Amino acid sequence: MLLNAVVGGCSLFSFILMMLMNDMSFAFQSSQANNLSHRGVGVLWNNIGKHHRQCGGLYQISAISTNTIGGGKKMTKIVTPPNHALLSSSYLASHRRRRHHHRCKKSQLNVADVTTSGIAVSDEDEPSGGEKTAPAQQNKTKRDAFPLVLWRFTRPHTLIGSALAIPALHILAAPTYQQAFSTAAATSTLFAMIPSLLMNLYITGLNQITDVEIDKINKPQLPIAAGDLSIGSANVIVIMSLILSLAMGMVPSTLGSQGLNVALWGSGILGTLYSLSPFRLKRFPLLAAFCIVAVRGAVINAGFFAHAMTAAYGVETTVLDCLRNNARCLLSSLFFAIFGIVIALMKDVPDAIGDAQFNIRSFTVRIGQIKVFTAMRRLLTGLFFGVGLGFVQSAFFGTKDTISLTLRCCRIIVALCAFGAGLSVRKEAQNVNAEDSGEVYKYYMHLWKLFYASYLVLPFAR
Repeated sequence: MLLNAVVGGCSLFSFILMMLMNDMSFAFQSSQANNLSHRGVGVLWNNIGKHHRQCGGLYQISAISTNTIGGGKKMTKIVTPPNHALLSSSYLASHRRRRHHHRCKKSQLNVADVTTSGIAVSDEDEPSGGEKTAPAQQNKTKRDAFPLVLWRFTRPHTLIGSALAIPALHILAAPTYQQAFSTAAATSTLFAMIPSLLMNLYITGLNQITDVEIDKINKPQLPIAAGDLSIGSANVIVIMSLILSLAMGMVPSTLGSQGLNVALWGSGILGTLYSLSPFRLKRFPLLAAFCIVAVRGAVINAGFFAHAMTAAYGVETTVLDCLRNNARCLLSSLFFAIFGIVIALMKDVPDAIGDAQFNIRSFTVRIGQIKVFTAMRRLLTGLFFGVGLGFVQSAFFGTKDTISLTLRCCRIIVALCAFGAGLSVRKEAQNVNAEDSGEVYKYYMHLWKLFYASYLVLPFAR
């Protein structure tokens, strides 16, 4: 069974690496799509108001929701009269030319996507030559193959973070670097990675299943929202992932350690409470942030640290013992808990429109995108600079007689990387408009890259 687990782990890890390049390209396209979708809503309100005044009131605008974002803009839906529910761009063009040619511009407002109950999110020019493009042709896209759909369904940026965390924590927990690269450490790493990635798939998949309508506004590129994956298939995937993940944690050996089970069960329970009704803790900002911070901080870091100590290095211990008695476990958990706060709150900034419409009262909806964005940028910058200063102090001003040259070099590496990451947080944020969802999403993904880099540097944090 152990051999099968190791082989399975290698196969899964190879799959992740193979799909990484595809994901990078897809992520770029997705960010562009998000940019157009979110900016399109705001731009379209102004355009529709202008054309409504100029072109005789072919459609009506009514503010039907009282939700606001940070006390600012109201959420507005566009409602058309029943007999104009599917007006084509060419019809509008001819109508404007007949009635108000001297007042209307040549640019066209495409309202083919505006229905009696829908929100318009597109703002396109009329096709050249005045040819009418059918809505079905405009929306027709080539569907991805199932492996790529499944890869998108995993929310790869979270999956990669989990895949990097486990080997990094095994090296950090090792008494010596030589033991970190032993056969026992490699076996423990691969065995823990399989159920943890399955649990990651369960959590992110469940969130997509319960947020389909919200994702159609905030993240229309996700597989279920885009129509590439059915709800039934998604249910099968998440249920099987949960069962297989928890089953692997129950292996009657040191590989099925207490630390591994705390990580799996803790993540699964909090992920379920976060997304699933009647709990759905994501509706409450503090509880939603707690779920993400707990998983990214104590549950994952302390859990897999304790698992490494037991399964790889033969030291029987528990999660609480590691947090109480091991400074490396405690400080790494604290660092990633604070980073988790940034991720938890920053991810809501580009989702403000859909969250407000569906009454998800996140901090962004309550106090505004600019305030949350600025606060999280400052928090993460301070975290990196604080870590850098701490390691500089321990490398040069600690007890010199007890610090080896290797250890001093490791601390210098961590300090330099921390300062570089802190500067990167500030630099990348300089030209970001916090109310532009596309720009914020791109910056949010940059923070995930720093999250990955933090785990790559973690083994040197001794």
